[in-house]
Amino acid sequence: MSETTTQTAPQDIVSVTEEAAKKVQEILSQSNDAGVRLGVIGGGCAGLQYDMKPEAAPTEGDIIQEAHGVKFFVHPMVVPYLKDTTLDFSNDMLDGGFKFINPNATSSCGCGSSFGV
Repeated sequence: MSETTTQTAPQDIVSVTEEAAKKVQEILSQSNDAGVRLGVIGGGCAGLQYDMKPEAAPTEGDIIQEAHGVKFFVHPMVVPYLKDTTLDFSNDMLDGGFKFINPNATSSCGCGSSFGV
């Protein structure tokens, strides 16, 4: 059995607010997952969508970033799309949930769930 090769982020790829980290910790406490995968997938009105899901372990080549005690797994290919992004969370009744605030996005859809670069 071979060991998975990963690397620790030399600097933050994504800034994570305390509110977002607390919500992620709450979600992870209900599973056996070790962290959260942050990614980007094609789709949405503006071409790209953020992807975020709990994962048991990083995969080969992942960059691991730790913020507020939570591990985030990022594949190196999506780093350019996530660089300098802030992950936030709000309990706001109308506009609550996880929010990706990306200063590098050149376009976004009206609902804010997709973006372009």
